[in-house]
Amino acid sequence: MDTTQALTLLGGISPEGFMRQYWQKKPLLIRQAVPGMQPLLARSALFALAAQDDVESRLITRAARGAGWRLRHGPFARAAIPKLSQPGWTLLVQGLDLHLDTAHALLEQFAFVPRARLDDLMVSFATDGGGVGPHFDSYDVFLLQAQGQRRWRIGRQKDLTLQPDVPLKILNDFQPEQEWVLEAGDMLYLPPRYAHDGVAQGECMTYSIGFRAPAQGEWAQDLLQRLADVAGDTTGARYADRGEHATVHAGAIPPALQAFARHAVEKALGDPQALLRAVGESLSEPKANVFFDATASDLRGGLVLDRRSRMLHEERHIFINGESYRATGRDFGLLKKLADGRMLSAREVSSLSAQARRMVQEWLEMGWVHAVHAA
Repeated sequence: MDTTQALTLLGGISPEGFMRQYWQKKPLLIRQAVPGMQPLLARSALFALAAQDDVESRLITRAARGAGWRLRHGPFARAAIPKLSQPGWTLLVQGLDLHLDTAHALLEQFAFVPRARLDDLMVSFATDGGGVGPHFDSYDVFLLQAQGQRRWRIGRQKDLTLQPDVPLKILNDFQPEQEWVLEAGDMLYLPPRYAHDGVAQGECMTYSIGFRAPAQGEWAQDLLQRLADVAGDTTGARYADRGEHATVHAGAIPPALQAFARHAVEKALGDPQALLRAVGESLSEPKANVFFDATASDLRGGLVLDRRSRMLHEERHIFINGESYRATGRDFGLLKKLADGRMLSAREVSSLSAQARRMVQEWLEMGWVHAVHAA
């Protein structure tokens, strides 16, 4: 992608300009970011997705006269979804890009942000008056109107106190500063922690393009667990205390044992390559509800990543779906290209070494990549 080229998606701003002026700084309303926008799937198809066990879905309803929020988690049989004539309800379907090629292609238009940050495309279907209440997100989000109209109110909220005893994270005292009605094709970008409230005006469908923002504590826990899983001691060193004196304080932890423990942890954390591998494996790990279909295809023709595959790279390693691989030279360059562009030509595939081809063949059989044959 040429990051200096102006994009209609960003209102005539280049990706470079957008990242410099707006990303994590201030909102941006883009009229007709996607001209001629049509929903990527019909309402009935969305309801069918919400009925599947491997699809994350939620149903939010609000009692008449604005009191009493109710949240339910899917899957939902069609009979469990309220009638279209009933106002004020919202169906949220997460990860549309995992199930629909056109949704994945739309998500890829936002690849000017590193894929390590790109999360998923969520669909919000609502009847008149439907919404999820005034709230804030801890991550960046693009709100693309796919069908109908939605009125958005936003504000730089200082008081982030939430309403008590409510199943949703709804702000207690929302103070909006700006307001717009978005039509199909319009898009609103919001930085993290920017309060917003979207209410459907008639039946509407909105796509939310969200980004990963790992919480430091949770991510540290994940990375430390990954490091622990591979921290096999190649030296075979085991604690020993030959020459230790008899102790008077049997409950005290000996200083030498404390030092041994400290050294064991420092050794695990002191390998920068081990930490980089843990980071790459963590960021490329698919969500828990993602499964791949094994295939028996031969490695002939070009290659394309499965839409559910997450593939990343750093200076020495390739990461795909939570696994790390070491590659060098031409192989590394081609696999980086696969991670960046999500496809390789037949000629590029044939340029891979025998070892790299065997590795990619395994990915093919696991359903992580697919063969593309010339017509």
